[in-house]
Amino acid sequence: MHYEGNIIRPPSEANSILLQVTVGCSRNKCTFCGTYMGERFRIKPDSIIMEDIDFAARYCRRQHRVFLCDGDALIIPQKRLMHILDKIREKLPWVSRVGAYANAKSLKMKTDRELAQLRENGLGILYMGLETGDDVTLKAIDKGAGARTMIDMGRKARAAGMKLSLTVLLGIAGPERSEIHARETGRVISAIDPEYVGALSLILIPGTPLHADWEAGRFRLLEPMEMLAELRTMIAHTDMSRGLFHANHASNYLPIKARMPKDKQRVLELIDQALEGRISLKPEWMRAL
Repeated sequence: MHYEGNIIRPPSEANSILLQVTVGCSRNKCTFCGTYMGERFRIKPDSIIMEDIDFAARYCRRQHRVFLCDGDALIIPQKRLMHILDKIREKLPWVSRVGAYANAKSLKMKTDRELAQLRENGLGILYMGLETGDDVTLKAIDKGAGARTMIDMGRKARAAGMKLSLTVLLGIAGPERSEIHARETGRVISAIDPEYVGALSLILIPGTPLHADWEAGRFRLLEPMEMLAELRTMIAHTDMSRGLFHANHASNYLPIKARMPKDKQRVLELIDQALEGRISLKPEWMRAL
């Protein structure tokens, strides 16, 4: 496989064939993210991508899913992306699902029909970084879209028949807007009603604008109990018709996994026990991105 730069994938794609079709992220402006600092976004040549599909056809026959790396494969023009999916279906017929990251910009660039075509050609799940449903915080972290656009684009993906996994970020609003961030994020999640939600806890990355704000005293990182209280408020304001709400990423202080809506009350009670000191939180040295 021809890998360049940082290769990232969702935790749920750990056992997937990682096919890198782009290098970097098409946005690469979020103030908290250091994954692609200094990396110029580009789509890899079709010849390299086809070589990697051929490699997977020979050596990856035990893996039944493909994840298209890196930051935003959905930005690839429709004809080229359909060609990649065609080749995956042709050369890797045992693969049952293809996944990719997406953002509001790339979803907006695809028509409803184009998304449906991608779904028909095997693109079964999209992972979108919502981070927050609070418009003030979305602007502060330079996410490039407001809450209304996030809702519309999330619904657009779901209407095309794709599964959708949203990522939200605990602590991203700081202490001043923590309550608003939690409530508004729950509201936006509820409006999109995705199949999956993954909550991560903010870890500051040296070299990012948000880390610089922290060093200068312009941003305060929430304490563990404040992060947990924020998670509780977020879940309390989240209503999903069905789906999984995870907070079991390595960055989280209290791992939880809830099938919504039936586990909602159980998880709220679990968080309350932790807030009361009856359940221990993960120590700082065990947290990671």
